[in-house]
Amino acid sequence: MNLPDLVRQAGVVGAGGGGFPTHVKLAAKAETVIANGAECEPLLHKDAVVMEEYAKLLVQGVQLTMTATGAKEGVIGIKGKKKKAVEAVTAACVGTNVRVQLLGDYYPAGDEYDLVFNVTGKLIPPGGIPIAVGVVVANVETFVNIAKAAAGKPVTHKMVTIAGAVKSPVTLSVPLGTTYRDCIAAAGGLTTNDPILCLGGLMMGTTTDNLDTPVTKTSTGVIILPRDHHTIERKLKPKQAQAGIGKSACDQCRYCTEYCPRFLLGYAVEPHQVMRTLAFTATGAATFNQWAAMCCSCGLCTLYSCPEELFPKEACDDAKTEMRKAQVKWTGPMNPKPHPMMDGRRVPVKTLTKKLHVQDYDLPAPLAATPLAPTRLILPLKQSAGTAAIAKVKAGERVSAGQVIGEPAANALGAVLHAPIAGVICEVNDQQLILERQ
Repeated sequence: MNLPDLVRQAGVVGAGGGGFPTHVKLAAKAETVIANGAECEPLLHKDAVVMEEYAKLLVQGVQLTMTATGAKEGVIGIKGKKKKAVEAVTAACVGTNVRVQLLGDYYPAGDEYDLVFNVTGKLIPPGGIPIAVGVVVANVETFVNIAKAAAGKPVTHKMVTIAGAVKSPVTLSVPLGTTYRDCIAAAGGLTTNDPILCLGGLMMGTTTDNLDTPVTKTSTGVIILPRDHHTIERKLKPKQAQAGIGKSACDQCRYCTEYCPRFLLGYAVEPHQVMRTLAFTATGAATFNQWAAMCCSCGLCTLYSCPEELFPKEACDDAKTEMRKAQVKWTGPMNPKPHPMMDGRRVPVKTLTKKLHVQDYDLPAPLAATPLAPTRLILPLKQSAGTAAIAKVKAGERVSAGQVIGEPAANALGAVLHAPIAGVICEVNDQQLILERQ
């Protein structure tokens, strides 16, 4: 069986947040394979821990991907400040055709457009993906899972960081379906009585107050902050209020655009022009603006750049949604050229941490000595890009660890789901399975 089939059967998807089924990438032909270990979301450490603990498997996964895609070059991008990870991965690369490339400590160094340019000097065409310039990119944990898949091991566990308003920030290896309530308990419990969870990070993550939200294949960690924290108050502001504030207060200062990482790479992304469209609402019709099309939703414009604390990132998100509904394709410039001030305008993560008012939470989150072993797992059937898996088990059925419990429809884009532990299926519906340990 070839590698793409092994990876598909193992249920491997992008582990850095996107969740694209990895077997599709392995079927392409490429010149360069890049492992993304940039991890630039403030307070998250799971990628660094993955590299420290599984350096050999990481390099093996990159080599397997190079063989599958015909690539001649393999590169692992790591921030220079992650010294233990750099040392571990550099040692694992000795005698191989894979090398380490050190990255600066700025946000968002992990944006694949930025990463591909830094490693290869190539700019992905506007609206394109890395393979358009002969590159395959995946998160470092994804490559570890590729190596495991080649040995017949499915994806059943996830590495996540638990940080913020907890007593002992920690990085955990947990079975898929573990609730954040269990993860928080492993971090010593909360230090706030009214917690809000930022799933995936403060900049690009989503917010919830549901502690029973489960860890999935795309989880990277959670930052917990009090509901009255300024950054949380901003993130929880209703969409209508966000747009109303922008409509009345935006003075077109351009800071959102001048700090935009995609604009600095030379792409036609201009959030300040998108903000103008907020005023074009006299008819009540939805509006969009193509200056949002290349936005990567990194959140710098909203949470760092804007001196009036407006919401240009959210305006760009709304514009992209309306463009998709209207089936509008990008018709702007196709020849990006990096801005001469690109290096000078990159935002250091330490500066961003201060801007977010979370420097007091900026603490190490070492790997827990004891793996978490919850008794009850909540397993969403959709844990990747594409379609949800279809349950292959029934309530009351006993399953073994690693058994297939969900599969996408034939020829559909999606990911196979395996039982992380042995136990009994207690509930099955169209959205999720609940599995209890025997």
